Amino acid sequence: MEFKLNAAMFTREQRFEPFVADRVYDVIIIGGGPAGLTAAVYCMRKGLSAGIIVKEMGGQVAETSGIENYMGYRYINGAELVEKFREQVLQFGIAFEEGSSVTGITDGDVKSVIFQDGRTFSAKALIITSGKSWRKLGVPGEKELTGKGVAYCTTCDAPFFAGKKVMVVGGGNSGIEAAIDLARVAVDVTVIQNLDELTGDKVLVERLKEHGNVKVLYGQEIAGIKGEEKVTAVRVRDRKTKIERDMAADGIFVEIGLVPNTGFVQGFLELNEFGEIKVDSACNTSRPGIFAAGDVTSVPYKQIIIAGGEGAKAALSACDYVMKTQ
Repeated sequence: MEFKLNAAMFTREQRFEPFVADRVYDVIIIGGGPAGLTAAVYCMRKGLSAGIIVKEMGGQVAETSGIENYMGYRYINGAELVEKFREQVLQFGIAFEEGSSVTGITDGDVKSVIFQDGRTFSAKALIITSGKSWRKLGVPGEKELTGKGVAYCTTCDAPFFAGKKVMVVGGGNSGIEAAIDLARVAVDVTVIQNLDELTGDKVLVERLKEHGNVKVLYGQEIAGIKGEEKVTAVRVRDRKTKIERDMAADGIFVEIGLVPNTGFVQGFLELNEFGEIKVDSACNTSRPGIFAAGDVTSVPYKQIIIAGGEGAKAALSACDYVMKTQ
């Protein structure tokens, strides 16, 4: 059964409260994925005044079709798991802001979160759990045809391609999972892999082979996407020969990884070579009183269960910081 989230599910709850502009909160959390929502629960259980700022509730988890490795569930839809997290957070009254873009933060005894529209909210401690975003191809036609056949989320968009020909770019876990999802509805699925083999988990590769309407092209890359009102063809280039050819397609799903959402802290917090926020074992960043957790950080192995655990750690560290500085 398909399960969809929408903003009304969150805003209609009375336990989410609006931020108060002139109030100094104990902790403000930036990000609404597993790390951020777990941090919120731990902060509120400690009795601290807290607020959470989310771009999209649930982050990447809300766009994950199926989860089989989160303890307590043999299988659960990503959106359903986010709903479970939300219910947990709603035990407490917490300030809530959704859909606004954070452009910067400041430090000091009182720290500020700065929005694109000029508003600011203040807290004694900050926890950054802003996660990652889909990596783009950067080829002609991608931007222009996004939403017109160019897609990044099979959970959201696969049903629109029932009976059609689609491509999936990427041979890792995300790409293979996308191809499997699409194989159930599309008439033809072509996986474009720039390497000579698929790099996803063996269990997923074997599952992909079960679908007769899927083929894999190795050593290929995307040179461009064609179409006017919608995608009609994809230009594919052989990485060795550099020969290009146009392949008819109704859509293309880009599954080539993620980039950390750290633009608003670049030049302010220390980042690693991948653009992730550097943290220690207690989720401390390079600035006192500013903590980070989840996929946006340098912690290895980007998994839901790890993000949740890191969110709990960040919250406990933030609580200790607030208590010691009062």
